[in-house]
Amino acid sequence: MITVLFFAGLREAVGTSSETLSLPSGVTTVAALRDHLAARGDKWIALASAKNLRAAVNQDMVSLSAAIKDGDEIAFFPPVTGG
Repeated sequence: MITVLFFAGLREAVGTSSETLSLPSGVTTVAALRDHLAARGDKWIALASAKNLRAAVNQDMVSLSAAIKDGDEIAFFPPVTGG
């Protein structure tokens, strides 16, 4: 099982702040997880269309090519700007 967290605008777009799911077969990177979730369609497309999508695995910032494994916590969030 993995835990997926969604923050800021992504949380509003997908309608949830977190989800626990079995790691799908063949999904071994953050990008592959993003694509798997976006393939659900409708509101989930926001993950694929988010510009400059940021991700963390187990609270460490990573690139979308980072490996993931069972038991990980993966967080997705759009870039945050300050002012």
